[in-house]
Amino acid sequence: MGIIDDLKMQYKTGGITQQLIFWNIGIAIPLFLLYSFSSDTYLSIMSWLQLISDPSEFIVKPWTILTYGFLHVGILHLLFNMIMLNFAGRLFLTFFTQKQFLGVYILGAIFAGLVFVGSFFLFNVKAPIIGASGAIMAVLIGSATYAPLYQIRLLLIGTVKLWHIAFVFLILDLIQLPTDNMGGHIAHLGGALFGFAYIKILQNGTDLSLIVTKIIDFFANLFKPRKGTPFKKVHRNVSQPKPKTASKIVVKDKTQQQIDEILDKISQSGYDSLTKEEKEFLFKAGK
Repeated sequence: MGIIDDLKMQYKTGGITQQLIFWNIGIAIPLFLLYSFSSDTYLSIMSWLQLISDPSEFIVKPWTILTYGFLHVGILHLLFNMIMLNFAGRLFLTFFTQKQFLGVYILGAIFAGLVFVGSFFLFNVKAPIIGASGAIMAVLIGSATYAPLYQIRLLLIGTVKLWHIAFVFLILDLIQLPTDNMGGHIAHLGGALFGFAYIKILQNGTDLSLIVTKIIDFFANLFKPRKGTPFKKVHRNVSQPKPKTASKIVVKDKTQQQIDEILDKISQSGYDSLTKEEKEFLFKAGK
């Protein structure tokens, strides 16, 4: 089995977490390579995929509210986010389904992007944002909100509770708000807020991830080929003769008539009055 076949098998059997990692890497690596050969082409493509805080640009390119979450600045940015995605995804799937995970991931990215656009619009700052961190924070904080006392064993640190990890990430984002990457940290906090809100709303009986599931199912059914009703052709053979059943009916009536005659004779003169042939006929007919 070649490398491509092995990757295909891992994608099919790895679950939603691994599939999202494949998507992130599959989009980021070609863009990194493109930047090495043609930075102008790279910047042109990025302008159509990254999220801009200017609402006028966002209205023209509404798809960027989702596509920005699959873009990364460099290898280290991609590597760190994929490690965190794998960690947060495994935690979330301990308590919830893969469809819920995908729903929280996508809705978390959208909500984080909206918080970024709204915040920078209020600050009157025009800037782009890329990265999956907001979506990952939604998954991580959602897990911590649902099971804050869940214990995790970390290398070189030991056993900690899940809320400890979530708290550290939240504090780091709050501390780093005044830095150059303020937009990124605002998006992280937006994703965290959605993860928290998702669990609270879910505990009240409403699963927001069903929005994503229904949209995906709609488009999946839209492009699924419909199975047509097979055409049934009826062949009629007019020359085929009808089955001959009349002879059988006649034989049956004749036999029954003879039996009736023998029974009448028995009722009038008794069984001993029958001939040998009549007795044998009656015996054979009774079998």
